[in-house]
Amino acid sequence: MSAIRFDLVSLRFPGAARPAVDRCSCEIEAGKLVVILGHSGCGKTTLLKMVNRLYEPTEGTIYLDGQEIRKLKATTLRQQIGYVIQQSGLFPHMTAAQNVAVVPKLLGWSRPRIQTRIDELLELVQLPPNEYRHRYPAQLSGGQQQRVGLARALAGDPKVMLMDEPFGAIDAITRASLQDEILRLQRQLKKTILFVSHDVEEALRLADRLMIMQHGQIIQYDTPFNVLTKPASEFVHNLVGADDMVRQLSLLRVETAMTQAPTGYSQNGEPTIDRDDSLRHALSIILKTGARKLTVLENGSAVGVLTLEHIRDSASLAASA
Repeated sequence: MSAIRFDLVSLRFPGAARPAVDRCSCEIEAGKLVVILGHSGCGKTTLLKMVNRLYEPTEGTIYLDGQEIRKLKATTLRQQIGYVIQQSGLFPHMTAAQNVAVVPKLLGWSRPRIQTRIDELLELVQLPPNEYRHRYPAQLSGGQQQRVGLARALAGDPKVMLMDEPFGAIDAITRASLQDEILRLQRQLKKTILFVSHDVEEALRLADRLMIMQHGQIIQYDTPFNVLTKPASEFVHNLVGADDMVRQLSLLRVETAMTQAPTGYSQNGEPTIDRDDSLRHALSIILKTGARKLTVLENGSAVGVLTLEHIRDSASLAASA
């Protein structure tokens, strides 16, 4: 089932020589994390902002769970969508708890329910409530502010999350930590997430699907695996660095190349690897142990199987492997 569907969506700003978004059609499957990737000015953020009607398309239609979003009140629509931006967007005069409470208050939740939700979400983003609920944004690091921003976006339990380069202003170490956090939360919550990025490594690390944009158009919409191994154009090939496959092995997650474990699958003593580990780590285990395959685990349970052939296909390294 598609959570979001774009049907020939275009937007041309007044006086612009060409559309910012040009006849985009795409279906976003429920529960998937989709990274919109492309150079500055390609239409990534414009397309994102049309989903919560910060911009209205000049042509085409956008659907949320099969319903045309223009038929919803903008306030009703936005209450169903979490929104996270680059600078966290926290209200500086409000504490972390008050920032998280904004949407639940608009939804008319009771005070006890709001307080419970605040504590639950601060715990979820690994900010202990007793320590952080009364802090103001100025008393938080950049990474902590982004965590509060993420908690605020989740507060109303939205169907969809829109994230506009949320880690773009964060240092590299904190950024990697927040990326881990997004993967952990997505495993737990299974939200539909549209995530704008211009960082290829971030996109490959996070995405279930990549949406590559150029000049306002969707050039390719596919898994990271397929984008790397079957780029739709020379532009896509160059954008993702498809020739640098050894580097890509360290970025692609095991789950992007594994096959699902069959019902009743027995491990039979094969080495194991976590589904979030990199293919480079998987290759090192195979070469070190001589195993024919690895059992892929999630929370200690077998969810997939990974072979050297899967890694070869992913990295186009048949000769060197």
